Amino acid sequence: MRSQLLLSAVAALAITSANAADLASGKGAPVAPVAVSPWDYTIGAGATTNYLFRGISQSDNKPSVNANAEIRYTFSDMFTGYIGAAASSIKLTNSDASPPVELDAIGGVRATFGNFGVDVGAIGYIYPSFTTNGPLGVFPTNPTYWEGYVKTTYAINDNVTVGANGFFSPSFLDTGASGQYLSATLAWKLPMDFALSGELGRQFLGTADFKHGGANLPDYTYWNVGASYTYKIATLDLRYHDTNLSKTQCAAITGPSNGVSGGASKYCNAAFVATLSFALTAKDIK
Repeated sequence: MRSQLLLSAVAALAITSANAADLASGKGAPVAPVAVSPWDYTIGAGATTNYLFRGISQSDNKPSVNANAEIRYTFSDMFTGYIGAAASSIKLTNSDASPPVELDAIGGVRATFGNFGVDVGAIGYIYPSFTTNGPLGVFPTNPTYWEGYVKTTYAINDNVTVGANGFFSPSFLDTGASGQYLSATLAWKLPMDFALSGELGRQFLGTADFKHGGANLPDYTYWNVGASYTYKIATLDLRYHDTNLSKTQCAAITGPSNGVSGGASKYCNAAFVATLSFALTAKDIK
């Protein structure tokens, strides 16, 4: 019995000494796992020399400012849900009837499967303070409407990503005409935080309802190409935009614009646009 007690005491002393040595060396103390919140967010703002939406100016070919915010919840390593909102200063054709701001409400789910990514959601374009003083192209009523979308990306390598996007609206600009937009994208990361990117898309539009004149709205092709530079939270983007719409076809969508005669519109002209934007995430302010 004494020998057993002596052996137990020696063993306990050895274990205690080993634990003390480990603690002194920093090896033995268990490290508590770092709790990572599933919540994240981004807030941003920016200014552009011309707010273009698929090649059509929403700001009378003049500068526009914007702000945005997004809240995300990570369900797993593959799935993330999000909701967001954005606001942009605008000036639609026939400015007496134009609202001063466009509000966007966004929500969806993003998923990642290896190098492949998919984003499924919907966006509402809201135009508060809209008036109907006089004709406004196809907009005798408030053009608030919504689109559903599927956006996909595939990372060919660490620097090159291709994408394909599809948007659908049952009533484009609340005209009663269905709208589908399909596009392909390419982004190429360069050294020193530079990047090149471009998009080629096709906007398909249906027939407006009776109160909007019953016109067949023109389909058109839109493309852009540009370069960007990112420094910390700021990004400067220089981009060239163009469509194949004539001034008369453009007027069928936007209405005739000031400074262009004969029922034509200047809002679909080719344009070089500079945009400065800022984006701040949760990790940027910790």
